[in-house]
Amino acid sequence: MMLKDKVAVIYGAGGAVGGAVAHAFAREGAKLFLTGRNRAAVDALAKEITSAEGSAQAAEVDALDEEAINAHLQSVIDTVGRIDISFNAVGIRNTTLQGVPVVQQALDQFLLPIATYTKSYFLTARAAARRMAEKKSGVIMTVTSTPSRIGIPLMGGVGPAMAAVEALTRNLSAELVPQGIRVVGLRPHGMPESGTIKEVFGLHAKAWGISWDQFHELIASRTHGRRLPTLVEMANVAAFIASDQASAMTGTVVNMSLGSLDD
Repeated sequence: MMLKDKVAVIYGAGGAVGGAVAHAFAREGAKLFLTGRNRAAVDALAKEITSAEGSAQAAEVDALDEEAINAHLQSVIDTVGRIDISFNAVGIRNTTLQGVPVVQQALDQFLLPIATYTKSYFLTARAAARRMAEKKSGVIMTVTSTPSRIGIPLMGGVGPAMAAVEALTRNLSAELVPQGIRVVGLRPHGMPESGTIKEVFGLHAKAWGISWDQFHELIASRTHGRRLPTLVEMANVAAFIASDQASAMTGTVVNMSLGSLDD
């Protein structure tokens, strides 16, 4: 098992991405501390994992609340003595953030994703790094999407937010690697199994005057395989990146766009 006895904290565990990664980490032997604002969803995930003989504890933590983040991480330290992996999979509703031309957006609509994502990733990364530095070991992981690198219409502030998180990923790595901490990002393309992506695809389809299926086919047609990646594929890559087998990977963002974005 690639993550045997590794201690992993997952933020946004109640969502599709966080849940998929939690199952992959558990399968590889990690001890999970699952967090989210929706305690019921996190509890249900923890129950699924423990029922499959995995190790998971659930907690209600707002990944935008500095005090809550620090209190939870301290409780993890008090329980198991260390943190090996910090994975942030937080997301926000996109019903008013995408599918609208920038010139029609209010300033607060444009700034909301930028402020939310950068704040959450900064707070969770900083809190984890301070504790990982004591052991001179750890992996901090971020999640973005292809608008960080591709100009796409009707994205509002989401593209700039994703680009900012990727810049933060690189800068954190430059500072933290000398302390034994790797920082790596994942950049999957739209995964339509995710409720968030379904919602986003619907917003764009409506704006373009086409059906959800037509928009899905349009996005998929731009990949080399004419399909979009799955949650399982993303989670499997995440488990590898979090493991010691990926010890040379830091300060980078893993491209999982199936060729639609050339590096």
